Formats: sequence, C-alpha cells, structure tokens
Amino acid sequence: MRTPLCDRLGIEYPIFAFSHCRDVVAAVTNAGGIGVLGAVAHSPEGLETDLAWIDEQVKGKSYGVDLLLPVNFVPTDPAVAASGSGGADLIPADRVAFVNDILSRHGVPEIPEGGSAGRRGVMSVSPEANSTLLDVALAHDIRLVASALGPPTPELIDRAHARDIVVAALVGAKSHAQRQVNAGVDVIVAQGTEAGGHTGQVSTMVLVPEVVRAVAPTPVLAAGGIVTGEQVAAAMALGAQGVWCGSVWLTTAEAETDPVVKQKFLTATSSDTVRSRSLTGKPARMLRTPWTDEWEADEAPAPLPMPLQSMLVANAQVRIARDARTAGSGAEQLATYFVGQGVGLMDHIKPARQVVEEMVAGYLDVAERFASQLDG
Repeated sequence: MRTPLCDRLGIEYPIFAFSHCRDVVAAVTNAGGIGVLGAVAHSPEGLETDLAWIDEQVKGKSYGVDLLLPVNFVPTDPAVAASGSGGADLIPADRVAFVNDILSRHGVPEIPEGGSAGRRGVMSVSPEANSTLLDVALAHDIRLVASALGPPTPELIDRAHARDIVVAALVGAKSHAQRQVNAGVDVIVAQGTEAGGHTGQVSTMVLVPEVVRAVAPTPVLAAGGIVTGEQVAAAMALGAQGVWCGSVWLTTAEAETDPVVKQKFLTATSSDTVRSRSLTGKPARMLRTPWTDEWEADEAPAPLPMPLQSMLVANAQVRIARDARTAGSGAEQLATYFVGQGVGLMDHIKPARQVVEEMVAGYLDVAERFASQLDG
C-alpha cells in the first residue's frame, strides 16, 4: 500500500484523514496514516492549543493543517471591525426573519440569558485571518498544509516550502487542478461530489482519472465517498497515490460529532444527503433534514454569500444544538452536519485506528484478489 507520497511525508499508509477534531487527527497519525486538522473554525488561540496537544500525542509523526481559502467571498472583516456590530448590519433583515421563523415553527428555544453562543459556525476565510492561522501552524512541526476552495497564496506556498512542508489543494474540476499546479501546489486532492462539505458536481470515479491525466506527474489523492479499503483500492486503480477522507471519521469513537447527529449518521443511507448552501453560502453536502428542506422551499430566500450565510445561521445552529438532545423536539429534527454519501456505509462507532486498519485490510484483500486473477 506504499506510494511515493508515503516516503515524501514519512507515513506508513497513504490515508489522509481530514477532521476538525484533534483526537481524530492524532489517532490516525499514530495508526500510520496522516491526520489533517481543519482549522477554519479555530481562533488563533484555539489552534495553538490544539496543535500543541497534537504535537505531544504524535511525538514527531507527520500531520497537517487545512485552511479554507475561497476565491469568491464577501470581505467582511474590515466592515465588521468598523461597524462594531459583530457584522449584524451586513445581514438583510428578511434573512434574519426567515431563520427566526424556522426556529419558531419548530419550537427551538432561545439561548438562556447569560448562555454562551460559542464559535459554532464561525468561519475564518479572510486573507488576514488565514495568515494569522498560518503563522500559528508554521510554528509547529506540521508536514502538510492544505488549501480548500481556492489556490493558496504565493506567500503560503513560499513559507511552507521554506520549511519543507508539502502544500496540497482540494479541487472539484480538472480546470481547478491545472490552476493549482500552475500556482505551485505539490499535491492535488480530487474531490468528487459524493464528499461531505464543499463539493463540485463531478463524481469521484470520473474526476480522479481526469485530474490524474491532466496534472501528471503531480501526485493526486482521491476524495469523495471513500469509506472502505475496497474503495481505497479503486482509487489507486484510477491513478491516485492515496485517499483523502473526511466523513468516515465523524462516527469514530474519538469524533466530537454531536451525539444526536452521530446517531443520525449511523442510520442514514447514501440517499439521505443533499448539496445545500444553507450553512456556509457555498454548495456543501450535508445530511438532509427539515433545516435543508426549509432552504430549498419555493418561498425561501436565496442563501447569502460566504461568510455572511454562516454569520446569519451561527446563532440558530447553537440554539438547535443546545436542544437537539430533547427527544422528539424540533431541534432534534432540524439538526444536521456536513457528511458525504459514504454515510450509508458508516453504521458502527469504531476507534479511528480500527478504521485505518480495516481500510488497509480491505485494500490488501483486493490486491490479492487481483493478483490471483492475473495468475489464472
């Protein structure tokens, strides 16, 4: 199961685990893969805390950090800072009313006075915010930094390469992959529409060989719907040098996934997801619930651009999460999270190490089966 990327990054298996949970990142790295911490919802202080913890857990083994660097977004930071209103004046009143109506009709209670809204749904997408997060990341012994939704800046690439850090970028189309390679990216993650989170519209089976052909000899990782070792083998057969997985870790024992949402994942089928702009303003695959249905209704307003949509719904998502554990409540029904179509294969809670081991075993079974066919 060894590929050139394993040697380049000092890892045993070319299994890349994207997760917002530091426990998952450390567990996969310690199991022989490479964990990649999603930092979009981190404050600089929070990222420093998590990376210091990961350093202690992995003891020099390879791990990475993922930053969200969209090409198109509303530059809110200067306006928010100038307004002193937390950005509320940037959100149209009709969208606020629409969200409040959803919560009211589903009986979602207000946050108690003095309760904290936390950082749920808060996204760091401005160049300034990401530069600060990059400063934190580069102060640690990371081996990879990944860019989602857009090409990394020349500054990011130069600073990473100066520290012998591999730069990866996620793409959903061949043209995007070619643009990333031209920008100086080292590894392309070809992510099919089956994936959870922000995706394009081309399937993994079609996208991966198309990107491999377009950017050779740049190594490509396959992403989108990959849960099993058999799928890892399929990705390798398509020309990938490894796999990038996100959803499969959401039902691991280490994952911080909300228990209500985790249980929904365990019983969901591959048909129970939808690409929706309802959480971030950009198309992202998530579990279909009454929340996503509300935003698809004919009378629903259009979601706002990134990051205004996440600002709009952040408080609502906190309220939903706080009451979702009340069985039979509207909040329980509304609760959703990003997940790919591979959710239909995720029906048991397992330690992250076991997921890695089962992927390796499944891959080897396929390799042996192929070898026997050749012998015949």
